[in-house]
This record gives sequence, C-alpha cells and structure tokens, in this order.
Amino acid sequence: MNGFINLNKPTGITSSDLVVFVRKSLPKGTAVGHGGTLDPEASGVLPVCVGSATRLFDYIIDKQKAYVARIRLGVETDTQDATGRVVAERPVDAGEAQLMAVLPRFTGEIEQVPPMYSAIKRDGRRLYQLARKGETVAVAPRKCRVDGIEYLGAEPGDTYLLKITCGKGVYIRTLCHDIGRALGCGAHMQSLERVAAGIFRIEDALTPAQVDALAAQGRLEEALIPLDAPLGHLPAVRVGEKCRHAVLNGNPLRAAWLDAPAPAADAVRVYLNDAFAGIGAPQPSGDVKFKAMLYRTGDGA
Repeated sequence: MNGFINLNKPTGITSSDLVVFVRKSLPKGTAVGHGGTLDPEASGVLPVCVGSATRLFDYIIDKQKAYVARIRLGVETDTQDATGRVVAERPVDAGEAQLMAVLPRFTGEIEQVPPMYSAIKRDGRRLYQLARKGETVAVAPRKCRVDGIEYLGAEPGDTYLLKITCGKGVYIRTLCHDIGRALGCGAHMQSLERVAAGIFRIEDALTPAQVDALAAQGRLEEALIPLDAPLGHLPAVRVGEKCRHAVLNGNPLRAAWLDAPAPAADAVRVYLNDAFAGIGAPQPSGDVKFKAMLYRTGDGA
C-alpha cells in the first residue's frame, strides 16, 4: 500500500499515537509517518504517509495550512494555551471591534518569539525540557508568514474564533498570545483545529473509527490518496515507454527523452506514460535526475 490517509485527529492523543494506530492496520513492515505534527490537545487534519508516501514528506510539509483557533482574552498561561499554568489575569476592555482592528498587524511577514514550551533546541536540549525544570532562556525572534486571519465570531467569556492561514513555522498559540498583548489584556489559545493542510481538508478527513472500520473490512486501501495528489504545486515532466528501463533503475532522464523541456524548478513530478514515477531535479544540461524514484512494476504505465 502506497499513498496518503487524510486523518481527522481527535484531541488528547499525539500524532505519533495515530501513526502507530494506522501501522497496526497495515501489512507488517509497511512504512508509516505523518505529514506535520499536531500537539496532543489540537485536533483536525493529519496527513498520514503510507509506504512510498513517506519519501514525499519534504514536498508536502511546507504547503499552506489553515487553522481555527479559539482565543481567550484576559488570561495568559506559561504555555500560551489552555494546558498551561495561569501567569497573569487582566481586565478585558477590548471587544470585537478592537480585536478585528489589530488582526492586520499579524498578517504578512511577521516575527515571533517561539514559546519556551516548544521543541526548538538550545545547546542540545529542547526548550520544553528546560521550561519543565523552571528554566528560561532568551529565544531569538523568527520570521514567519501569516497569509490571513479571518474573524469568525464571538463566544461567551471574552472568547473569539479566528481562522488563520499560514505556512510552516507559525506558532498559533504565540499568535494568540501576541494578539492579547497588542490589546493590552493578554490572551491564550483555548483550542485549535487544523482544517486544511495543502490539499487535505477537514471535510474529507476520516476519523480513527472510520479507518478502523475500513481496516476490519479489508478495505483500507480505499482510503488511500494517490502519491502525486498533494504534489500539484510541482511542475511535471513525462517520458514514454522506451524509457521504462531507465525509470526502473532510477537513471537520469536525458533531455531528449522528455516530452517537453524540463522547467527551471528545484523539483518536478516525473511520469512514465501516465503513471507517477517519482520526483526529479532538473539539471543545467536539461536532463532530470531522480531525487525519489517511486515507480513500481505493475503500475500500469
């Protein structure tokens, strides 16, 4: 089995727990991984890579993601989310209008100071390991990009829903924390749901119970999304039947074999006839060198 499973992760378990869960339903020895960690208390879209899909992690991880975050004004925590210890409480003078007014400050290219409760390493140790021991260290700001913040509405208790679209490296809980500071009352992220990651959407995601039911019926392969489906952002090159031997051996594909000149790109999708064969890197000569050869005999090219 090779492909992706669009899984809807529930709260309370780790992303790695779900990888183990899926692996138990697959033939022994099948490689399984996930395409972007969600914290245990976060929920939503978790692309699970099965078989050869694990070799495509680097090509899907940077795609745009969308989250729905619940921000609670007036309360700050040491983890910047609802799992942490309350470290400050302030009166909330801001309302819907003030919140909406500050959101544009946090879109585009911004800087964030990663939270102490994060997996970033300092001198070989994770920041969260230091934080759990009561230690704090200076953390340099990092640039990241937030493509948009959409205001979705208010809830009781100075709580609001925001939809955030962004790329890799954005800490949503830090974003909530910083918005609270901009409003002068502080804030923390009360809950988080990832609703999209590249082509993977929450409305199409399967719950663990649904995956379990398919596996019990011997139909888990029906849940697999094709290997090339999340890679539409990469340009494509094609070769014909005469190149089958070269493809099967992962040999460089000569410029003269391609159906059209290789585009100027770091990576391209390679097809043998109409079958996805892997990821290639265009060379100055016009040849394409395989970075990940995924074609298997019997793929029907």
